[in-house]
Amino acid sequence: MPKDTYLKPPEVKKRRVSRRRERIAMVSTHGYVAAEPPLGQPDTGGQVVFVVELSKKLAQLGYEVDIWTRRFEGQKELEKVDDHVQIIRMPCGGKEFIPKEYLYKKLPEWTENALRYINKKRFKYQFINSHYWDAGLAGQNMAESLDVPHLHTPHSLGAWKQNKMREDYPDDDERLEKTYNFSRRIHHETTLYRECDLLIATSPIQLDMLKRDYHVPPDKVRMIPPGYDDNRFYPVSDATRMSIRESLGNPAEAKVVASIGRLSRNKGFDLLVDAFAVVAKNDERAVLRLAVGTESEQTTEDPMLQEIVDKAKSLGIADRLILSGSLDDPDMPDFYRAADIFCLPSRYEPFGMTAIEAMACGTPTVVTTHGGLYRTLTYGNDALYADSFDPQDYGYTILKALRHPAIHRRLAVNGSHKVRSLFTWTGIAQQTIKAVEGRISPGIEVVDIG
Repeated sequence: MPKDTYLKPPEVKKRRVSRRRERIAMVSTHGYVAAEPPLGQPDTGGQVVFVVELSKKLAQLGYEVDIWTRRFEGQKELEKVDDHVQIIRMPCGGKEFIPKEYLYKKLPEWTENALRYINKKRFKYQFINSHYWDAGLAGQNMAESLDVPHLHTPHSLGAWKQNKMREDYPDDDERLEKTYNFSRRIHHETTLYRECDLLIATSPIQLDMLKRDYHVPPDKVRMIPPGYDDNRFYPVSDATRMSIRESLGNPAEAKVVASIGRLSRNKGFDLLVDAFAVVAKNDERAVLRLAVGTESEQTTEDPMLQEIVDKAKSLGIADRLILSGSLDDPDMPDFYRAADIFCLPSRYEPFGMTAIEAMACGTPTVVTTHGGLYRTLTYGNDALYADSFDPQDYGYTILKALRHPAIHRRLAVNGSHKVRSLFTWTGIAQQTIKAVEGRISPGIEVVDIG
């Protein structure tokens, strides 16, 4: 054999093991679900933000995510959110908006259209995560047809909302039933919670109610709070904050008490006006700024707005009330930063995303005790909380943060740290995947690379 000749080993084709990008279906059927949600439109608020933001973070963890919703008013069938998230809209019940309380009647048609589309595209889902009870009904039917696990996130509970509204309107059962369809909602919730694979409560109080009022076994429910976008909501310097205040037209020397949300009875804006009357009496520089949007087409904007205006007039504080419509999503961080105090005055609130966003921006926050968020906060360190039905209690709690610089600074700094440690969307997405691990199997495949 010649000196420079040698035997070459046979060529080995390179192979590696990689994880397929599995698919997740997020189902949220009501409202205007979009890549840039038109917040303030009927039935379009924190839940839509929740679904879109969680989907984007799940995609960053390595999944393809399809957000399933209803198609109406000439919307496109498909909308790309980012490289691995898309919104898929299926029609049902005609082309007009349908309020969430009555959409369930049309959802069998929606589910049939969705399943036909899934079969056509040959989508294979690791699990389905539905949001609110209407989507829960559709999600359960999809999961049973596709034989995949179904996680359901209620966001709010019919039994809790009914009890709270009865406390507020004890002689108005007939109107409340007609508007909110409580009997059918609670019936369907009870069935849904029994049939789905896992329930995701968004607050400690909701976790307790699922066990107590709906008799959900403890091993069938997990508590995972909503999240916020820490790339958008964060503190800024005092100089930047003052510049923002000026650009938004806040009076230079004013102490701004602010709140934002849909113009809905349960959001408690009228209760905040009552509490602000206490604040105004004790601080002549205080002003109240409300940015509000309508909840549904059944409730026109003018009567509820007029009630707020009339209440302010009767309390002698109309000249210290600044009212505006709902804000575009990109404007919300600066709305929080421009305020001295942010308030969440809801009659009942499963969680309270706006309060989390305000705290993340370094704005001292006062939340209601009629909700789930206050149980995750340390009073006087992260935030303050009070009974929004008690104007004196809520009003003087606002004054504590408004009049005492040391309290104000402590809440601004610690509140921001608290939400950053607990409520970022990345952490929420990781907790969601952890909740279903063991119920799904990661897809492993061998991929040729040589």
